[in-house]
Amino acid sequence: MSQPFAKATLEQYLSDLAAKIPAPGGGAVAALHAAQGAALVAMVARYTTRAKDADNRPVVDRIIEAADAARERCLALADADAAAFTAVGEAYKLPKDTEEQAAARTAAINAALVQAAQVPAAVVDEADEVLSLATELFPIGNPNVVTDIGAAADACRAAALSSQLNIEINVRSLPAAEGDRFASVLLRIEELAARADGLHADVLHAVRG
Repeated sequence: MSQPFAKATLEQYLSDLAAKIPAPGGGAVAALHAAQGAALVAMVARYTTRAKDADNRPVVDRIIEAADAARERCLALADADAAAFTAVGEAYKLPKDTEEQAAARTAAINAALVQAAQVPAAVVDEADEVLSLATELFPIGNPNVVTDIGAAADACRAAALSSQLNIEINVRSLPAAEGDRFASVLLRIEELAARADGLHADVLHAVRG
């Protein structure tokens, strides 16, 4: 991307995503899934500021603030993912003609792979928080836009599962001691996906009456 994701047009982003270039790729897509989920939560919350919602206004205001902040962090993570992916490629290009060079190259590759796994792990954290906000908002949210809560849950699920793929592919090339640090987040992804499915089902039930 020639500029940060927050400044890029949708057309530019999709054109770059479709192009034969290293980034953006699935990692950026995962971060933007989470950003969209956060935006949907904020939108539903803003529609839940009617006079009849006065009793819930402190909760709604907190959710708006948290969702807006999560959206900004997710946009930054999309940029971070592109940078991390580029760093991995650069590390693999380092010389390895001598033992010293080979050792330095290996260390650089491992460091870049760890960072490339940490970014999607952070996306999982964001998706988890946004999903929690959506779940909290669901019982009190404006029923006229309840389907957007379900869409937010689906976006969080997609963010987490896409991040799972990016974590796994980077971890597999790391020494076990380095890769093991991501075991807990990988386990949490399964639980997050189940929660997202549950919220989707709850929203669908509400729509069907």
